[in-house]
Amino acid sequence: MNIVNILEEIEKVDGEIYERLNPRRKAMKDFFSMGSKIALSAMPFALGSMFNKAYGQAMPSTVIEVLQYALTLEHFEYNFYLRANAATALPIPAGDQRNAIVMIRDSEKKHVDFLKTVLTQLNQTPVAEKTTYDFTAGGTFPDIFTNYGTFLAVAQAIEDTGVRAYKGRAGELKGEKVVLTAALGIHAVEARHAAKIRYMRRMNGAMDAFNGPVKPWIAGSTDKFNDLGVPAADGNYGGTVKENNVNQAGVVITNLAGIGGNIPYSAAAEAFDEPLTKAEVLALVAPFGVS
Repeated sequence: MNIVNILEEIEKVDGEIYERLNPRRKAMKDFFSMGSKIALSAMPFALGSMFNKAYGQAMPSTVIEVLQYALTLEHFEYNFYLRANAATALPIPAGDQRNAIVMIRDSEKKHVDFLKTVLTQLNQTPVAEKTTYDFTAGGTFPDIFTNYGTFLAVAQAIEDTGVRAYKGRAGELKGEKVVLTAALGIHAVEARHAAKIRYMRRMNGAMDAFNGPVKPWIAGSTDKFNDLGVPAADGNYGGTVKENNVNQAGVVITNLAGIGGNIPYSAAAEAFDEPLTKAEVLALVAPFGVS
């Protein structure tokens, strides 16, 4: 959960957040320049001070709930990669692949620490991580930390879902140039993480559900659109708009002319990651014991 996401969620429950902080444009300009003025480690304290100034000592409960919810999800993601790195029975190859998993773990830990510090500065008790998570998702993935192929498949589903979840809110930033630019940059990083996991699966010989090498992006066919090869993860590629959608902004892409004829279905559908709503994301992580 990045700070841009947090501000977006707060704005949903308090449309006057920027007016409380300062005029909107100046508030965002000041925020994004904050990093050049203070040490990274001091950022949560500065943010907490900023919110306290905006609301006094009584921040609206809805805003606190947003921050606690973000921390709940970050606890889950961090513990997933923490457990994987510590699992002696999980044969993660040394070198690039092990380094990639370590990097993702450390990134999630930074997000957890950031949110905990912000909530503490707001005189709140940060929600604690769960004592246990069901990373098998109710027995769906019983060998999650002993079979490297299973672990990567689940990681791919999580990363793909994360990208789609972030895109599900991008439309809210229309007209806000500063925030939109930052948000799209973050979205691009998340997409690269998803592509990295997919590349690692490909390097380990994983085939998608259509008996082809795993692609760096979500792929599929006209009757099914889950290239993960794990039927239990079908829901990750569903939602209000399925990943086999070829209609973008009211335009049916397959009706457009391309080189050598109309753009084929596969190219049209694979060109876009479809958004997921918050409710859909919550439903997807619920089997892992996240609530």
